[in-house]
Amino acid sequence: MRGAPPSGIRTHTAMALCWAGTRTLLLLWVFKVVVMPGPDVTSDVSVIYQGWYETLGDGRFPEGDVAWQYPPAAALAIVSPALLPFLGYAEAFFVLALLTDAVVTALLVRAGRGPGRSPRGAWVWIAGVPLLGPTAYARYDLMVTALAVAALLAGARRPAALGVFAALGALVKVWPALTLLGTERGRVTRTSWLSAAATGLGLLLAFALAMPGSLDFLGAQRERGTEVESLGALVFHVARHHGWSGRIELHYGSMEFLGPHVGLVSTLAQVLSLLALGWLVLWRVRARHWSATTLPDAAFVAVLLFTTTSRVISPQYMIWLVGLAAVCLLHRASRMGVPALLVLAATLVTMLEFPMWFVHVVSSDTRGLTLMFLRNGLLVLASVLAARVLWRQTVTGPRAGGHRDLPRQPAHGTEHTARS
Repeated sequence: MRGAPPSGIRTHTAMALCWAGTRTLLLLWVFKVVVMPGPDVTSDVSVIYQGWYETLGDGRFPEGDVAWQYPPAAALAIVSPALLPFLGYAEAFFVLALLTDAVVTALLVRAGRGPGRSPRGAWVWIAGVPLLGPTAYARYDLMVTALAVAALLAGARRPAALGVFAALGALVKVWPALTLLGTERGRVTRTSWLSAAATGLGLLLAFALAMPGSLDFLGAQRERGTEVESLGALVFHVARHHGWSGRIELHYGSMEFLGPHVGLVSTLAQVLSLLALGWLVLWRVRARHWSATTLPDAAFVAVLLFTTTSRVISPQYMIWLVGLAAVCLLHRASRMGVPALLVLAATLVTMLEFPMWFVHVVSSDTRGLTLMFLRNGLLVLASVLAARVLWRQTVTGPRAGGHRDLPRQPAHGTEHTARS
């Protein structure tokens, strides 16, 4: 860091110390040196993931397992602990989560330097990941988020790389495809979308030839109910206090409401998601003003809308939002500061409701109801505000002193990029 101003050195030192302290706590949690109250979140790794690992090692997908609901490249995340054969499966998984976290942090710190950039993005990631508690390292969503972050960072100068990362992420857990939504019209969109299509089709063909059943995930969730932490679940949390005769059961790998009117509420949630999709399509058609923040802003808004309206909001989904919010706030001109803070608050509440006080959520008691109304209310508010910012900045036009239209990128620009 030769030549760096003292303030920059102090900032990076503070980041390093904060990262080291919080990640040490995460490791203490997942290795059970320090035990957090509530369900054991690491059992998904040591039982479910490890079971899938053994099945995938035989050259086949977990056919007939209703908990397997993922695109074929998710197999790469599940078998990744094989890279550390000197550790047990769960231990290797947690170490790889730590290493992935470190890579994302380094990318965000590097991308936050230079004119028009801000360290706020790196701080959002450094602070946001531990707010989710041990769940952050006990699910493979952190690895997926790393691909989405890499896609958005690469997209500033390398549209083809954006497409590759977006396609790979989409074949691991679908949602990173939304990083392509905010690409500037013309060459950038053509290059990135064609690159994503070629990468995605190539990988799908490779999996189909090597491991039959790679597309079975497409119909895996047709019979899902309404997950207890979702927005629609609030109806049944309240209804239980007024004689509703349904029940909560482990269903498709999560705790869901089953019983009268669940199908209706699940359908309404899907309708809300379709309306969100319609709004995003309308935005894409109407958008006229592109800036350096449009690409991450659009991805952040899209994932916020689909997460909030989903009939399933698993705790680990918050990692997606933290990562995308971090990329948005790398730009000093970003107007996503308030939605990002709301996401951080929702992430903290998510840790409180799972795993700490999940028994209260399942019981639909006063504490559980308060937590769910608060977390989902924060997500709804963040979604509305973020969508409003995106529309105003790109459709109705930037205000004086706000964003300016994105200049054409020279062949060798000064934007920071993600390295593959």
